[in-house]
Amino acid sequence: MIIDGKKIVSVSYTLSTPGALSTSEETVVEKTEPEVPLVWLYGAGSMIPDFEKNLQGKKKGDHFDFRIKAEDGYGLYDDSYIANIPLDAFRGKDGSIDTTMVKLGNTLPMMDNQGNHLQGVVKEISLTEVKMDFNHPMAGKDLHFVGDVEDVRLPSPEEIEHGHVHGPGGHHHH
Repeated sequence: MIIDGKKIVSVSYTLSTPGALSTSEETVVEKTEPEVPLVWLYGAGSMIPDFEKNLQGKKKGDHFDFRIKAEDGYGLYDDSYIANIPLDAFRGKDGSIDTTMVKLGNTLPMMDNQGNHLQGVVKEISLTEVKMDFNHPMAGKDLHFVGDVEDVRLPSPEEIEHGHVHGPGGHHHH
């Protein structure tokens, strides 16, 4: 069975990003094991489109090795996603600031004016404001995926209806 529209696909892979241009060294960002693969409903729009394009037509046992440019992955780094937020926004009910949370390099869950949930990394803290970066951690990075197709199967009617995988490696309803 080959990977194409609306199949349940399981892959194990290593994701790396290239280092400095002068070297061929890559940094491993994420690694899945064959025993605990990434499992998803192919074609449901939950994955980077170029990730799925590169796997189309492959079958169980096939090896893959492909690269995705930053602009086709998590997007280019955008300076407009850097925001200075008043320090007062981080004060608790008692007026203090939780310094275990608000510290350099920490990722904090935030909400914008429209109620959208964002993840921001604390870049600087001054006496009056906190500079935060809301770019995706992988923004501006080329992606290099190497791995194997562990399984390809037909989805159940419920998986198609819900748009995600049920059972092992998938979503569980409680």
